[in-house]
Amino acid sequence: MMRDFAKWLDENVDKDPRMAGDHGSTTIILNKSQWEAKLEEAKARRKIVVVDFFASWCGPCRIMGPIFIELSKKYESNLIFCKVDVDEVADVTTEWEIRAMPTFLFINNGKQIDKVVGANKDELEKKIHHYATNQSEQSSASTCKCTIS
Repeated sequence: MMRDFAKWLDENVDKDPRMAGDHGSTTIILNKSQWEAKLEEAKARRKIVVVDFFASWCGPCRIMGPIFIELSKKYESNLIFCKVDVDEVADVTTEWEIRAMPTFLFINNGKQIDKVVGANKDELEKKIHHYATNQSEQSSASTCKCTIS
């Protein structure tokens, strides 16, 4: 049965998500400086970043990859989408304490605000929809410098 699944993966899912022709509105992060620049851009634009930490050899990652790309197309005006290969950008993976793949982090103003671990399509879609539709509330809440008199 496992061989059948492996064969199905090879026939139906891109072998390497970085080489896929269509990345939607997703930025493929290649190094730590590019990662830091993307987080700074998100802060400046007051956007939440959704990150797919994946591995090219990971079956569930290969299944979730196209779903993540489609969500990036759907919500590109509300959120910033990135993909980080845990093997290629290990310093970022370590910094964010990624222990399983795929892991999807939601980052606002440089801080993790939510996470989905595993190939849970429904949960990922639900959270992306939530943060995309509540973007202005999330951004203002994290940067509010209110005083009460």
